[in-house]
Amino acid sequence: MIKAFIVVNNHAMVRLCRFYEQLGVDKQTELCQTVYKIVTGRPDHLCSFVDDEKTFGPDTKLVYRHFATLYFCILSDRSESELAMLDLIQVYVETLDRVFENVCELDLIFNSPKAYTVLDETIVGGLVLEINSQKILGVYEQLMKLEKMHSSLIDKLV
Repeated sequence: MIKAFIVVNNHAMVRLCRFYEQLGVDKQTELCQTVYKIVTGRPDHLCSFVDDEKTFGPDTKLVYRHFATLYFCILSDRSESELAMLDLIQVYVETLDRVFENVCELDLIFNSPKAYTVLDETIVGGLVLEINSQKILGVYEQLMKLEKMHSSLIDKLV
């Protein structure tokens, strides 16, 4: 099961995070800072898997991928495959790239609801729902059409 999905930039600013287990805000903040310190402190030639029982506990591992100025990180339990988590990150980034037409950090800052919508169509309750980028994009486009219809109906009422 996935415990958290975190996107952090090179300057320790969390751009997106979703926790799939019950944690207090202080613990979430601490975990985000710890993840940032670990991924930025590792040389690029090392693998993208971190299994540190002292830091994350006995059943948690970190899988991450670095794209431009952003680190996409997944905290999961040992039942999840590291390669599957890397693939999940890749699918998420590819889908964001299609939604925003060449995604960058500013897209995550100014359009975070869209980024969270894509994430929520990919992972639900810590379980991977969909890994097909086309299907995720199709559902996202349907949601955007519904949102436009809803806003146009409200405009007509006002």
